[in-house]
Amino acid sequence: MKLRPLADRVVLKQNEAEERTSSGIFLTASAQEKPEIYEVVEVGPGGMVEGNEVKMIVEAGQKVLVGKYSGSKVKLGEDEYTIVRQSDILAVIE
Repeated sequence: MKLRPLADRVVLKQNEAEERTSSGIFLTASAQEKPEIYEVVEVGPGGMVEGNEVKMIVEAGQKVLVGKYSGSKVKLGEDEYTIVRQSDILAVIE
């Protein structure tokens, strides 16, 4: 099964949380802070959204920064994805 976003939606996959600190201490699962850095998996076609034309500027494979509570979580098999609007993406990491 594959997710194909519509309009100005973007499918993201969250990067893994750090399992140990910079000094080498291993963190328990509850102590691991999930980064808000995601990898773009799929990008919608853009087009007309709420009467305005939206041009998609992010591409699959890019790393992006997204707000902590943005988007909708979707689980397909063992993989978890987040679907957001392009306007919910705060920055592209280069």
